[in-house]
Amino acid sequence: MQGKTLQGKTALVTGSTSGIGLGIARSLAAAGANIVFNGFGDLKEIEALQQAVAQEFGVQTAYHNADMSKAAEIEALMKFAADKFGAVDVLVNNAGIQHVSNIEDFPVEKWDAIIAINLNSAFHTTRLALPAMKAKNWGRIINIASVHGLVGSAQKSAYVAAKHGIIGLTKVTALENAQSGVTANAICPGWVLTPLVQKQVDARAEAGKISNDEAKRQLLQEKQPSGEFVTPDQLGSLAVYLCSDAASQMRGMSLNVDGGWVAQ
Repeated sequence: MQGKTLQGKTALVTGSTSGIGLGIARSLAAAGANIVFNGFGDLKEIEALQQAVAQEFGVQTAYHNADMSKAAEIEALMKFAADKFGAVDVLVNNAGIQHVSNIEDFPVEKWDAIIAINLNSAFHTTRLALPAMKAKNWGRIINIASVHGLVGSAQKSAYVAAKHGIIGLTKVTALENAQSGVTANAICPGWVLTPLVQKQVDARAEAGKISNDEAKRQLLQEKQPSGEFVTPDQLGSLAVYLCSDAASQMRGMSLNVDGGWVAQ
């Protein structure tokens, strides 16, 4: 995908100050989209990130620190984006958190937080973005699910439930807008070496008294036949493709980018 295919469009990417979200935001900016960043982090570092992306790709950027577990803050985020750029043309629901525990030991507050951020937030952003997209008869909703939206893993009940829910929400969004220029699809990454996954690598290394590199190798060996991590840039390139005319009839898809994980 070359060229400024998204020139003049605005993309809102939740959870985009690091990891997968940042990779996708950069790819969309490279295609010409103005970017609304969202996420946690040091404000000076986020300002520097905004400026760097704006200068590198010749686009406008903005940032809103909405807590994606709170409907009122999500409404403020969507209003901010509309006030700043007119409307959200590309919505990428990426914000997510994780907790690992057996069901009977799973803290209720962790369950509630994971469902709120990983699933409920996508409903709120989608319901608020759709009216303007439908008015323009063009829009792209890209939900970052996970291979865990397609298969389960022990000790990840809330995450798996939320990601399966995201895929269901994606299908319904696609069907309700099937005769319009608004599409909805889900990207389902396998292991990506994000800060979230690095924590799991660190925990494995500590528990097994092994090196970080060996912990990474073991993690990949268990699930991802390629033995390689998926990269944020690869996911960003797929997001740009889903925004293209070539993908206009891709609706309600769940696209796994997982090194063969789900093929097993």
